[in-house]
Amino acid sequence: MEQVGQHSFVWGKWSSAGFWAAAITLVLDQLHKWWMILGLGMHEGDRFSALPFLEIVYVKNTGISYSLFDIAKYEWQLVLAAFAAVVAVALWVWMARSATGWLMAVSLGLIIGGAVGNAIDRVLLGGVADFFLLHGFGYTWYVFNIADVAIVAGVAGLLYDSVALSREDDTKGP
Repeated sequence: MEQVGQHSFVWGKWSSAGFWAAAITLVLDQLHKWWMILGLGMHEGDRFSALPFLEIVYVKNTGISYSLFDIAKYEWQLVLAAFAAVVAVALWVWMARSATGWLMAVSLGLIIGGAVGNAIDRVLLGGVADFFLLHGFGYTWYVFNIADVAIVAGVAGLLYDSVALSREDDTKGP
């Protein structure tokens, strides 16, 4: 039996914060994607200008980040979705066992929610549905989605948490 104060394998002190971050990310990501596809009736390649620096374009990414390892075969999409599921479980266990605060838990939750959202796309659509294209001053960024934003924000949060905690430890002295 587990002692009071110890974290379980699947639920820790900060797991609730991580759960809600993952759940909200997943729901917003999937609602947005399905609204664009079913609600607005967008097909791959469709685009329209939303703001002077933002176009909405439906691109299906069959690779990983920046379309690396781009293989359109559905079996490959299942492999990538399974990998995302394994990563999400590993991140969840890390959060349950080791999260040291709200920021770390929420950051991990953002990454988990984004990974699961993109994995769902791979299974249901045969690739990740991306819609946002930022551009300006002659530069164009890659096309991304809400899940991608959450993953990047989660990584930034983990980096900040790591730096902030290491600085705090340095000020305590030996």
